[in-house]
Amino acid sequence: LHRGRGGAAPVSAISLGQDAVAHGDVFVDERPLAAEDVGAAARTDDPDVAAYALRLGDDALVLAQNLCGWVARAPEIEEDVALANIALDLLGHARSLLRYAGSVDGRSEDDLAYWRDEADFRCAWLFALPNGDFAHTIVRQLIASTYQLQLYRELAASPDPVLSAVAAKAEKEVDYHRDHAVQWTLRLAGGTEESRRRLRVALDDIWPYADELFRDEPLHDRLGDLAVRPSRLRTRFDEVLRSVLAEEDVPVPEVAASSAGGREGRHHPSLGPLLAEMQVLARRH
Repeated sequence: LHRGRGGAAPVSAISLGQDAVAHGDVFVDERPLAAEDVGAAARTDDPDVAAYALRLGDDALVLAQNLCGWVARAPEIEEDVALANIALDLLGHARSLLRYAGSVDGRSEDDLAYWRDEADFRCAWLFALPNGDFAHTIVRQLIASTYQLQLYRELAASPDPVLSAVAAKAEKEVDYHRDHAVQWTLRLAGGTEESRRRLRVALDDIWPYADELFRDEPLHDRLGDLAVRPSRLRTRFDEVLRSVLAEEDVPVPEVAASSAGGREGRHHPSLGPLLAEMQVLARRH
C-alpha cells in the first residue's frame, strides 16, 4: 500500500532576519512558488480552453479539499500521510489548471479558488460527494483516479502545450492514487464481513455519479483534439473497474445514473458547505 514517492511537499527553511521573533511573519510572496508549477507563465486567450482547464482544475481542487478532512482521522497513521499526499498532488494539479484558466481574463488561481460562488464552479458531483465512512472515500477515490488516469494519459498528447504538460505530470501522480485506491478496495472487499458490506454499500451509493464524468458536451466539439472527449474514456474505465472488483468477486453495481449537473453549475448539496469552509479565511481577512 505504501511506496516510496517524490510527491510529498518539501519543507524549506526560511532565513529569518535579526529582528524576527520565533513566531514572526513569513512572507509567502517572497518565495518563488510559481516557478515550481507547470505552465506558470503560460497564457491563453481562448475562452473554451480556459473553460476546459477550469473544470479539470475544479475537479482536482474540490477532491483535494474533501480528502483533507481525513487528516488525523484515518484508520491508520500512515493513511493520514497517504491521503494528505494525494490531496497535495491534486492541489498542485488544481493550481496549474486554475492559473491557466484565469489567464484568459487576468484572474489568479486564488481568485478562482476563493472568490467564486458555488454556482460558478464546474466540478462534477463525484468530487464533491461527502467523505462518508472510509469505504465511501475509497470507492470515490477508485472511480475518480481511474477516470483521471485515463484522462491525463490522453490529454498528454494534446496540441495545447500547457494542458499537455500538466497532464504528463499529473499522470504519474494519479497512477499512484489509483494504485492506492485499488489496494484498499481489495483489502476492504477481502477483509471482514463488515468491511465487505460497507464497500458494497459505498459502491451502490457512489456509482451513479460516475456517469457525469463521461458526458460529451458542445465544449468538446469546439475544442476538437485540444481536449479529450469524455465518452472515449468510458470503455476502458469500465474494463478496469470490472477487473478490480472481480478479484474479490464483487459485482458491478446495477444502478441508474444520477442527473448530476455540476458542469452547468448545478451542484450536489455538499459543495456549498465545503466551499464555505475552504473560502472563509480568505474572505474574512
